[in-house]
Amino acid sequence: MQTIAPQVFIEESYPGVTLGAIALPHGLIQIDAPPSPEDGRSWRAALLGLNSGVERLLVNLDAHPDRTLGARSMDCTIIAHENTARAFRNRPNTFKAQGDETGADWESVAGLGSIRWAPPEISFTEKMAIEWSNFPVLLESHPGPGIGASWAILPEAGIVFVGDLVLKNQPPFLAQARLPEWLESIKVLMADYKNYTIVSGRGGVVPSAAVQAQYDHLANIYTDLEALAKRQSGPDAVEALVAPLMAGLKAPSHRQKQYAQRLAYGLRQYYMRFYLSADSPDAFDE
Repeated sequence: MQTIAPQVFIEESYPGVTLGAIALPHGLIQIDAPPSPEDGRSWRAALLGLNSGVERLLVNLDAHPDRTLGARSMDCTIIAHENTARAFRNRPNTFKAQGDETGADWESVAGLGSIRWAPPEISFTEKMAIEWSNFPVLLESHPGPGIGASWAILPEAGIVFVGDLVLKNQPPFLAQARLPEWLESIKVLMADYKNYTIVSGRGGVVPSAAVQAQYDHLANIYTDLEALAKRQSGPDAVEALVAPLMAGLKAPSHRQKQYAQRLAYGLRQYYMRFYLSADSPDAFDE
């Protein structure tokens, strides 16, 4: 566990997302959960040593399985954006580890089996403040990676947890994304949070150069997809984009296959949703 400010911690040792914990006199606010319930129990045990009150909250920054599969094992009240809560209402009650290979991290976790989802019990639309002390935690909607994506902001500490808005040395998840909104959210981050410590949901603390690199990478993806649509290309045409886009990432060699699969799956799903489908892209399940 790494301390990034007094009473603010992150953990990067579990597969999937970077976890956060904010220890306050009234209780502990947790940011996301590891996908494995076993890892969730281990993380929960590690949090017992923090100097905080007895109350517990878990904030899910979006509905992606990597950060929500293990939520039930955290055994506390869950908060998320209303659109994240809506995604759970569109899912079966139980998750089963089968289906498409999407390049998500949960797909490499052994022994998941069937897991009951833990939908959020509290939701918000635009903003929400958790005022457990004179150290408020603000939750804000910032769509892009998903329509229910949000940030957890600690103004006094100058820290912002941005979920999948910025990823470190790995491709974005595009299947449920909205690239114009994603790019706009990054602009907000660069303009309004210049002096903040930025915590990526997949990569821990990231510098401003990584935020700019994420913007440039997404802008390239959007330009490429728009060009394919202008030529009225079919969905198979997105495969040609994978290799050059992967070449622009500094992904470790043992992750190349997984990340290429993530990119190929996401590009195809995005292209079909926005350029080939007559249905509204609002109907989704992250």
